[in-house]
Amino acid sequence: MGEIEQKPTPASRLGAPENSGISTLERGQKPPPTPSGKLMTVKIQMLDDTQEAFEVPQRAPGKVLLDAVCNHLNLVEGDYFGLEFPDHKKITVWLDLLKPIVKQIRRPKHVVVKFVVKFFPPDHTQLQEELTRYLFALQVKQDLAQGRLTCNDTSAALLISHIVQSEIGDFDEALDREHLAKNKYIPQQDALEDKIVEFHHNHIGQTPAESDFQLLEVARRLEMYGIRLHPAKDREGTKINLAVANTGILVFQGFTKINAFNWAKVRKLSFKRKRFLIKLRPDVNSSYQDTLEFLMASRDFCKSFWKICVEHHAFFRLFEEPKPKPKPVLFSRGSSFRFSGRTQKQVLDYVKEGGHKKVQFERKHSKIHSIRSLATEPTALNSEVPKQSPQSTSLTFGEGTESPGSQSCQQAKEAKVSTVELGPHQSPALSKSPPGSKPADGTITVPPEEEEEEEGGKDGIQPSKPQPQQPSTGSLTGSPHLSELSTNSQGGVVPANVTLSPNLSPDTKQASPLISPLLNDQACPRTDDEEEGRRKRFPTDKAYFIAKEVSTTERTYLKDLEVITSWFQSTVSKEDSMPEALKTLIFPNFEPLHKFHTNFLKEIEQRLALWEGRSNAHIRGDYQRIGDVMLKNIQGMKHLVAHLWKHSEALEALETSIKGSRRLEHFCRDFELQKVCYLPLNTFLLRPLHRLMHYKQVLERLCKFHEPNDADFRDCRAALAEITEMVAQLHGTMIKMENFQKLHELKKDLIGIDNLVIPGREFIRLGSLSKLSGKGLQQRMFFLFNDVLLYTSRGLTASNQFKVHGQLPLYGMTIEESEDEWGVPHCLTLRGQRQSIIVAASSRSEMEKWIEDIQMAIDLAEKSNGPTPELLASSPPDNKSPDEATAADQESEDDLSASRTSLERQAPHRGNTMVHVCWHRNTSVSMVDFSVAVENQLSGNLLRKFKNSNGWQKLWVVFTNFCLFFYKSHQDNHPLASLPLLGYSLTIPLESENIHKDYVFKLHFKSHVYYFRAESEYTFERWMEVIRSATSSASRVHILSHKESHLY
Repeated sequence: MGEIEQKPTPASRLGAPENSGISTLERGQKPPPTPSGKLMTVKIQMLDDTQEAFEVPQRAPGKVLLDAVCNHLNLVEGDYFGLEFPDHKKITVWLDLLKPIVKQIRRPKHVVVKFVVKFFPPDHTQLQEELTRYLFALQVKQDLAQGRLTCNDTSAALLISHIVQSEIGDFDEALDREHLAKNKYIPQQDALEDKIVEFHHNHIGQTPAESDFQLLEVARRLEMYGIRLHPAKDREGTKINLAVANTGILVFQGFTKINAFNWAKVRKLSFKRKRFLIKLRPDVNSSYQDTLEFLMASRDFCKSFWKICVEHHAFFRLFEEPKPKPKPVLFSRGSSFRFSGRTQKQVLDYVKEGGHKKVQFERKHSKIHSIRSLATEPTALNSEVPKQSPQSTSLTFGEGTESPGSQSCQQAKEAKVSTVELGPHQSPALSKSPPGSKPADGTITVPPEEEEEEEGGKDGIQPSKPQPQQPSTGSLTGSPHLSELSTNSQGGVVPANVTLSPNLSPDTKQASPLISPLLNDQACPRTDDEEEGRRKRFPTDKAYFIAKEVSTTERTYLKDLEVITSWFQSTVSKEDSMPEALKTLIFPNFEPLHKFHTNFLKEIEQRLALWEGRSNAHIRGDYQRIGDVMLKNIQGMKHLVAHLWKHSEALEALETSIKGSRRLEHFCRDFELQKVCYLPLNTFLLRPLHRLMHYKQVLERLCKFHEPNDADFRDCRAALAEITEMVAQLHGTMIKMENFQKLHELKKDLIGIDNLVIPGREFIRLGSLSKLSGKGLQQRMFFLFNDVLLYTSRGLTASNQFKVHGQLPLYGMTIEESEDEWGVPHCLTLRGQRQSIIVAASSRSEMEKWIEDIQMAIDLAEKSNGPTPELLASSPPDNKSPDEATAADQESEDDLSASRTSLERQAPHRGNTMVHVCWHRNTSVSMVDFSVAVENQLSGNLLRKFKNSNGWQKLWVVFTNFCLFFYKSHQDNHPLASLPLLGYSLTIPLESENIHKDYVFKLHFKSHVYYFRAESEYTFERWMEVIRSATSSASRVHILSHKESHLY
């Protein structure tokens, strides 16, 4: 007998920590005390066909029994499972977790309760635990045997071949046929035996965990996966079957799906006696009636199906467990049933926090030992899913989802037990998203339609520029082997030993612009030992590393100048697109800078060579200093101030010319598609102004480091005084131009506006919020300026621009928190003079940032003495009727899903801007953050290591615009890949991660983990400092008043 409190479980005997199964309690809280009293024995049939007996108090709610089963199995993700049993009317029902068990199971001695999968997620990669996937695989095996999971012969044979691989291991024809003769996995199995054996031959090397993963990969694409049919009739009396899934309610005729009602389209579910009613939201494009009616066999059947629908909707669509309704004073109307337990989002967040210890478990039917570990995930060797480099991690934007890590077959076989610490909890997104897709050597597939967010874009790595897509054999969603730092973004040929699943029809998609085309261990040789030796030979003085920072950042600055003086000028000379006056304004004012800084860099590198002892000259000279070089060159820069003043004029002239010439606009857009132009073109025009800030910061650090009596202190202080004077002269121009440049950059991302850039308008914040409408929460991109707040949705244009849905003038607006009123976490109500909207942020901190900035903007608008600022000319009018406004603002879920997963369809232009990163990572960024990012630019060599790779590889890394750009060396003209850092966490590796190197920092977002290693304590601290500025938004220390602002 399995007694809950006293009897030790297999997990406890293995030393595993106690867990509360499907408890909805927060970490640190204790479960409520179990009711005392008479015990009853309940027999539970597990998914491996074994039976266990549990003793529970009669008055205990059903949740106590389910918790006991989950604890017995040491199952962390128990929320996906449930207990079903035949009630006194022989109707199979789910055990209600809130009602006392004795009131549900009348004769426990004669009832066997089954422990089965209740909620099937849209993507099996959302299941983080190997044990959970194993139990799901057992459920698929059971459904096949019972005829629930119907499919064609090819799919059935493929499914069984994975089961056989899991149970007996690698292919042996005689052993296979003997095993199949003893075990019947499906009716009429004999006819499929040859196909099963043929498929099994392709799975050599797969571990049981990998086989489970591949089994679920095939099964989840089948129409009947996770489906339980409930007989019914429509209004005409036609026999049909109803079913419920994560997407909504499905209608089948026989085993063929004939209709589906998405949760977003369903307004209300109810039942009256035997009638099951679905009330739909009004849709002018739909031919359905407002309310659909289905007749079921009895009231009990009808109510049972209604309960299942309520639970599925709550589990897959809500943030947290719904609160109980207040009890009526006199009499009640309708059912008081509600969903109890954690929602899927809560489960994903809990598992991601890593509050559990992975332990071994036993596979009853398998002759191969398996472990519960994320480190030994499927390798896909010889699987039907196309392969990619094993040094890879999956790409996801979905909230709380982690795709398993990858490992070679030998590693998987050698590792008996391996534990991976999961990263800290990330801020929850407002909507759920399945993880990314499995590529065929770099090709990315669309996440399932149920993605309500993001990653589409996938929180991952950007390529420097998307390349034309080449033919690919296809790709499959959800494999554990996709690398966020993936190779060959142009697609490639699948290795010969890889076969595509016969029943699957993978879509070939264009690579996402948030995915790196190249950054694996083959990019450059591992130089761990070489770097260690080199590090020991070099100076360790902090002043040396500060001087070296000047050198490394100067290299990057010179490359940025060459984008204008060499690449852009060369392209302009080949075409007659730019007016001569504009050429004269741009290039003659950049060429002297390039020439000057080329010589400056040579002087710095010569001084560093002496400092490092690489030169034989001046062996006894005073070369361990940099202040004299800085002072000499900063004094030389003063003669270039006239050219610097012209840069703001050049930026304005360029944007004015682009506005007046479509030919020049296309020319500049095409130039931005070149790999060398890794940032927006107008950003390069501001680089000389930004560089002055960098010199000032470096000299401040040198002055702070040196003692006043140090020989270098006097020169550094003099150079600091000179550069401070130059910065003060140009500071007003810099602020004005940064705002001007940002407005023009945003203009390219927005459609439906004509006059975004007007005198007096200041950009404040952009980011993703969820807008509450008649269809529920829908993701929108918000743009806050000092006079107006715009909200947009991601359009289906070739460039995925954001379409303006509405505008709220800030004059007269009020803002208030309304979480209690609407029951939505982090909810705000914005009340304008003509329109009010309700929005929700992804986290408390995000909400507070928006409140602070919107309130500040409202205050500025109120204090403005002038007329109300001009509104956007092409924006939708505010004087629509409520119905028209709702219709204009809402999208069908299909359209919305398509817009969120359309990265693979984008034209290369405008696909990887900061706006798109914020959209996919459900976050925001302010103008203050952009200003801080301008000051925090850095470049240099780093050693990089993946979570599952063995060695370190040396890369030249440039940090700018909230991104890390990766190069093989500093001599490269364009980056190989980029990693947008918004949303990433920056930490120091734990002892358990076995890094055992100095100066290592860790970047992680969901399942994506990267380790970077610096050469010294100073460079380590500098990288930590600048990356932290991008991973956590800067607090608004001060706000420029309306009079102090330098506005365009």
